[in-house]
Amino acid sequence: MGLIEIKNLTKKYDKKVALNNVNLNIPRGKIVGLLGKNGAGKTTLIKLINDLLTPTSGEILINGNKVGVETKKIISYLPEKTYLNTQMKVSEVITYFEDFYEDFDAQKAKKLLKDLDLDVNEHLSKMSKGMQEKVQLVLVMSRNADLYILDEPLGGVDPATRDYILDTILSNFKENASVIISTHLISDIERILDEVVFIDKGKIVLQSDADKLRKTENASIDEVFRRSFKC
Repeated sequence: MGLIEIKNLTKKYDKKVALNNVNLNIPRGKIVGLLGKNGAGKTTLIKLINDLLTPTSGEILINGNKVGVETKKIISYLPEKTYLNTQMKVSEVITYFEDFYEDFDAQKAKKLLKDLDLDVNEHLSKMSKGMQEKVQLVLVMSRNADLYILDEPLGGVDPATRDYILDTILSNFKENASVIISTHLISDIERILDEVVFIDKGKIVLQSDADKLRKTENASIDEVFRRSFKC
């Protein structure tokens, strides 16, 4: 049994089909890149897995359970947009996460924030958008979850910090957990990917082991993606 099993999943917005009969299996212990152009269906799929949208038809099982209260407990989700209360200090947000999530490790969060030169006594409102995104990523990766879902985790991060962020992701999830990363910055993240999923026009068009794909195509994943979705 995979950590995520998706069967015949369809999502429509009125007459627009965002996802069309998607079937997908994500195993445990993998870092998976969810890759596709804008409007391909990535965020819709992520929101369905997080029980933020209701499928039109089909089924999603996470650890054998239908999405709901129990599955939310084991998912640590980083949305594309910052949702933190900017009137709070970073230390107050840490306390909030510690109270709200049983699996949150406050000491790990403080260490990662220190590594990124982020002051826990700073108000979020005094921080740049990129700094706020770093704080949010640290909070997400400081949970001891079974599944981490990261929607554009490097979007507001300067290139010099990206390697540290990727190493943070790589070294801060427990054995047998999985990570799904949705991003446009494929060349930046592909070194940490175990598997890739290409999505286009609401359909899964490819799922492959990352190393096997590179070997078969004799190209980087970024190059394979550019070839596959060339305008």
